[in-house]
Amino acid sequence: MSNSTIQNKIVASHDVIIIGSGFSGIGAGIRLTQEGINDFIILEKHKNLGGTWRDNNYPGCECDVPSALYSYSFAQNKNWSKVFAGQEEILSYTEKTARDFGIMPFLRFGINVQNIVWQEEQQIWLVYTEQGTYQANKVISCVGYLHEPILPKLNGLESFNGEVFHSSRWNHELDLTGKRVAVIGTGASAIQFIPEIQPKVKELVAFQRTPQWILPKPDIKVNKLVRGLFHLPFSLNLFRKTLYVGMETFGLGFRHPKILKRLQGLAKWHINRHIKDETLKKKITPDYTMGCKRVLLSNHYYKAIAKENVEVIASGVESISGNTITASNGEQCEADVIILGTGFHVSDVPIAKHVQGKSGKTMDEIWQGSPEAYRGTTITDFPNFFLVLGPNLAIGHNSAFIIIEAQLDYVVGALIEMRDKKVTRLEVNSQAQKNYNVEVQRDLQSTVWNTGGCSSYYIDENGKNSIGFPWSTLKLRKMLAKFDSQAYHVETQSQLDSNNDIETAAEKNSVAKSETENA
Repeated sequence: MSNSTIQNKIVASHDVIIIGSGFSGIGAGIRLTQEGINDFIILEKHKNLGGTWRDNNYPGCECDVPSALYSYSFAQNKNWSKVFAGQEEILSYTEKTARDFGIMPFLRFGINVQNIVWQEEQQIWLVYTEQGTYQANKVISCVGYLHEPILPKLNGLESFNGEVFHSSRWNHELDLTGKRVAVIGTGASAIQFIPEIQPKVKELVAFQRTPQWILPKPDIKVNKLVRGLFHLPFSLNLFRKTLYVGMETFGLGFRHPKILKRLQGLAKWHINRHIKDETLKKKITPDYTMGCKRVLLSNHYYKAIAKENVEVIASGVESISGNTITASNGEQCEADVIILGTGFHVSDVPIAKHVQGKSGKTMDEIWQGSPEAYRGTTITDFPNFFLVLGPNLAIGHNSAFIIIEAQLDYVVGALIEMRDKKVTRLEVNSQAQKNYNVEVQRDLQSTVWNTGGCSSYYIDENGKNSIGFPWSTLKLRKMLAKFDSQAYHVETQSQLDSNNDIETAAEKNSVAKSETENA
C-alpha cells in the first residue's frame, strides 16, 4: 500500500480530536470527560505525553512559576519538593494526572499530524497523518507556545566540526567534560543550563545579543512539616490564592511600566552582588524597561558567568568556519560543541501552516504574519476549531494554567451548547473578532511590551504585538467564563437538513425544467 493510500484511508471518526498531550491537551481531555463528552481522542506525535516538559529536559530545567500555581486547580499536588519544581517532577505530575483522571485510553501516540482540512459540505475536519486520516466535527489545538525550536540560519553552521543541538533537544549522550562549549542565546533556558555545565567544561562562551533582566529566585525546598500542613483542609488552596494575588499584583507593572522601572533596582542589586568585573557588568545590564522581555529568575547564572572559564560576548553570531565562531562584533572563539538556546516559534505558530479553513486558505495565509483570534480561542473561516494558548493570551507574570483552565471552560461551554442544541457548525463572526482585536491592540499600546524599548518575540514580523494579553487574568477569567454564542454564526442539524432539502428541490426543479424544454 502506497503512502498516499495510507494517508487518505479513514482510520477513525470522532466527535472531537485534540492535538497535543501537554498540559493543555490533558486538561482538555479531563474537562471533556467531566462533562460527559467521551467521543474524542488525543493525537500525540511523540511516544509519550508531556509537551514542553517532555521535550525540555536539559540540565537544570525547572519552572519559573511557583509549583502550587503551575498545576491544575482541580488536581493540586500536595507533595512538591520545591517551591519551583524541576522538569522531572513536573513531567511526573502530568503523567499522574492523566492516569488519575482516566485520560490514558484516549491517547494515541506516535501520530504526527500533517494537515487539518475543513470539509464545508460534510461539516467535518479531516486530520491527515502518516498513519491515515482521522475525521471529527471539532478540533481542539493544544500544541502550545514552546513546541517548535528556532534553529537559526547561521552562515557556515553546516561546516562546524563538532556537535550542535538545541537546548530542547539536549544530547544527553554527549559528555561535555573538558569541552569548549559555545552557547548561542542567553534566555530562559540558557540561564538554567549554563550554571549546570559550567563546572565541567573547559571553556564556555555565551553569545548574548540582548541582556536579560534577572531577579533572585526564592527557590526553597518544601520540607515534610510544610508538606504536612498542605494536607490540612483548605491550606493548599489558601497558599495558592496568596501566590496568585501576589503575582497578579506584580502583573500591574506590565500594564503600568513605571512600576517595573522601580523594580529594576532589585535586579541591579542582584548583578552588583555577584558581578565585580565592570566590563562584564556593563555587558549584562539591560538598557530597556524590565518586562519588555520575559523577566527571568536565577540564583546561579551570574555566579556561573563570573567564573574564569566563562566569557560573555555581547553580540550575535556572524559566521562559523570549522571550529571557529565569529561574532557580529568581530570577536572569535573556538568551540567543540554549540548549544542553541535560541527559543521557540511563538508568533509564527508552526501549526498555522497546516490548518486549512472553509475558504481553502491556511491559517498562516490568513494571518499574514500577525496571528489573530477571538478571545485567543476561535478564528473566522475555521468552524468548530479551537485554539488553546492562542494569539494575544501570553502573560508575563502568572501561571499558564490560569489561561489554560479559563480557555477550557470557554471551549467546553461551546461544546456543551453544540451538543445540547444539536449545532453542527459554529464559526465566530468576523466583526466580533475584529472588534475584540481592536480593543486588544488599543490597550496593548501602553504596556511594557510595546513601550519598553526592546526587541522581543511579543512583536511579530509586522511590528504588531500578537502575543501579549493587555489585561489582568481576573478579566481573562471573566471574559472566558461563559460561552457567548451571540458572537458566532451557528448552524444546527435541522438547518443543515433544511438547506439540503432546498438544494435537492432546486436540483429536481432544474432537472424537470430541462426535461420540459428538451421535450
